[in-house]
Amino acid sequence: MKLRRSMLFMPGNNPGMLQTAHLFGADSVIFDLEDAVALTEKDAARVLISNALKTLTYGDTEVVIRINPLSSPFAADDIEVMARLVPDAILLPKATPEDMAILDNRLTEIEKELGIENGTIKVHALVETALGIETVSETIATSKRCIAVLLGGEDLAADYGVKRTANSDELFYARTKLINAAKAAKIEVIDTPFTDTNDYEGLAKDSIKAKSLGFTGKLAINPRQIDTIHESYSPSAADIRHATRVMAAKEEAEAEGLGVFSLDGKMVDLPIINRAIQTLEIAKAIGLIS
Repeated sequence: MKLRRSMLFMPGNNPGMLQTAHLFGADSVIFDLEDAVALTEKDAARVLISNALKTLTYGDTEVVIRINPLSSPFAADDIEVMARLVPDAILLPKATPEDMAILDNRLTEIEKELGIENGTIKVHALVETALGIETVSETIATSKRCIAVLLGGEDLAADYGVKRTANSDELFYARTKLINAAKAAKIEVIDTPFTDTNDYEGLAKDSIKAKSLGFTGKLAINPRQIDTIHESYSPSAADIRHATRVMAAKEEAEAEGLGVFSLDGKMVDLPIINRAIQTLEIAKAIGLIS
């Protein structure tokens, strides 16, 4: 089970961070060729990331490359160079159905040239425009490579012409739209970063709120945010105890030939059982239980 509780952006032009990316403890790292890299350093960043992927290993940490938007003059080279290194995934910024189709087709061509199976290179869709929000279901459906959809709140707020706020009320529609599309497609849905890197209480509140809506993880822009995000997106001891009791009660009911049973006076149905299974799977994946 691959968890993406945290996905940490790292500038592609910082050799030190590329070398130590897996040591910060994030479930995924996103080597950035876009916003974090100045226009004059795009080529250098591409070379640095290429060398890192050729010479370093990142263990269980997922490695994702954020390319430049397909409308930019840098995207073609980004795809050509990065795809041939076969990272875990490529992150498509400003994602739309049209751009997803273009990227999917080019990746198919490169996979054929490399002699690897079609669909090996996965794609994460970063949705950060009003158009992207409205067409997110179509974007996801355009390519079977798409295994996660991510929300870019800063660019989206700018597209809306509004200020980003700590409580993110301006993103409520976008958040729920992305969640519904991702759940329908059975892929991961990752929340926007919390940009105040010194406000851990605010980060925790924002993470818990997003998780309660249905997000499966959160983007991070600073390694110091990872522990707080993980705590918010990991099952609590009480969650694990309850899930364990649900599964034990289920086994007892099945042994007695009962199709329906209750726990603590409450009816337990299939959705509750499925939530318990998911809780225990996540707990096992992060080593909270054996």
